[in-house]
Amino acid sequence: MDTNAQAVEAAPAPKKRDTAPLTVRQIVWMRFRRNRLAIVGGVVVIGLYLMAIFAGFLAPYAVNTTHSKHAGVGPNGLHVWDHEGNFHWPPFVYGYDASIDPATYRRIAVRTDDMYPVTFFGRGDPYTILGIVSGNRHLVTVDEPGKLFFLGTDTLGRDLLSRIFYGAQVSLSVGLVGVFLSLTIGTSVGVVAGLYGGAFDNIAMRIVEVLTAFPQIPLWMALASALPPTLNSLQVYFGITVVLSFLNWGGLARQVRAKVLALRDGDYVTSARLNNCSVPRIVVRHLFPNTLSHVLVRATLAIPAMILGETSLSFLGLGIRPPMTSWGLLLSEAQAVRVLLQQPWLLAPIVPVMTTAICFNLLGDGLRDAADPFAD
Repeated sequence: MDTNAQAVEAAPAPKKRDTAPLTVRQIVWMRFRRNRLAIVGGVVVIGLYLMAIFAGFLAPYAVNTTHSKHAGVGPNGLHVWDHEGNFHWPPFVYGYDASIDPATYRRIAVRTDDMYPVTFFGRGDPYTILGIVSGNRHLVTVDEPGKLFFLGTDTLGRDLLSRIFYGAQVSLSVGLVGVFLSLTIGTSVGVVAGLYGGAFDNIAMRIVEVLTAFPQIPLWMALASALPPTLNSLQVYFGITVVLSFLNWGGLARQVRAKVLALRDGDYVTSARLNNCSVPRIVVRHLFPNTLSHVLVRATLAIPAMILGETSLSFLGLGIRPPMTSWGLLLSEAQAVRVLLQQPWLLAPIVPVMTTAICFNLLGDGLRDAADPFAD
């Protein structure tokens, strides 16, 4: 018995767990990492915005640089093997012939006899990054008379790839700025309506019902066409952003209001009131953080809708105006059947539009599933 007692006393005590409980952010991040499609969508979205920021460096030419002798040129990519099978480094591009091709009746054809080697990080048209950093180095350049038209040119001889890069700055920023405005309005209205109720709640919800009763695209068109024609391109840009955000805050306001109605009678909110906390402190410290995950998911899903809205308006001639460019404005040049038959490369801007919309939706779905409190 004494031996057993000594053995029990000598047995080591069980170690306490050193791991702290996971926070809400850590749980959300763990769930989000399991969704591979959402990760891919997020990486592509980050890449698209980096492309827009460094558009001047990535684009071979400036956005409005024209090549009048090469209007309507088809794509001409980089080559390391010539038509005879010989290897060349650095890569090269073929030249263009301004004569009419008797087979296709096109004015410009590729000349395989002329080869122009490209230069990486060479000097070209000047540009600025975020309006702060100036430079003239480009990822790929070529000496004259060689031309870099990887996606061809438009009817005025402007490089389509360069215009897609610069158009990303407008199209992607419209989504961010528009969503920021709509989130600010929708969150503010939803929190106040859910917290106070009364007349403000009734008036705000009736306004939301009126806004959601109208079809979005026709109402966007009506408001966009009301912009004065005397506005310059920058003013039109901000006007289109306001129009898009004005019609998208209602749904968020209603959802935030419902969340606040469910949270305002919680124990921590009641305790804050009993401790004489001010209403702004209750909103900032207790109500808004509990709606933040929902707001972020809503924002991620609303950005592609904003981008598609701007693309639709610009495609119909009611959006961004030259000299600014956007993906919708580039697609508007491909409306004619003749252009589609003779210059199908003008449809290239539809690829980044579809890629952006799909990847944002994948990212939004992943965030929504990760922030779901009832998820496994």
